[in-house]
Amino acid sequence: MYDKKVAIVIKDDLLPWQKMNVVSFLAGSIAIKFPETHGGEFVTADDVKFLPFVKHPTLVYKANSSEKMQRAFQRARDRDLAIGIYTKPLFATRSGEENVQEIASHTVDDLDLVGIIIYGENKKVDKALDGLKFHE
Repeated sequence: MYDKKVAIVIKDDLLPWQKMNVVSFLAGSIAIKFPETHGGEFVTADDVKFLPFVKHPTLVYKANSSEKMQRAFQRARDRDLAIGIYTKPLFATRSGEENVQEIASHTVDDLDLVGIIIYGENKKVDKALDGLKFHE
C-alpha cells in the first residue's frame, strides 16, 4: 500500500495525440524529480534488462473546462503538492530550451494549462482533485 499517489489531469478537448503527449511528458517529470517514485529495473531469467516503472498508482483525470483545470491546479498549490505543468503553447515548441523559455514568459496566473501532474499524500491529492472524473 502506498501513502502517496500520482495524478494527471488532462483537458478533455485536446486531440488524442495531444493527450498522449501531455501524459508522457508529465509522467516523466515525476520520475526525474522524485527517484523514490520508480522501482528497480526489470531483468528476465536470461539477464535481459528493461527500464523500471513508476511504482506509485498513477490516475488520469479529465478537466472539461479551463476553469476546472485551474481549480485543480490552485487546490494542488494550496496543499503544497508537487506540481508539473503542460501549457497549450508547448505544442508549438521544438526543444527543451524552447519549453523553458515559453513557460518563463508567463506568470503563474497567466498559464494556459492543458495538463498538470501532482504528486503527494493520497488524501491531499484526492482533495485537490475533488469533483473531477477519471479519464476514459
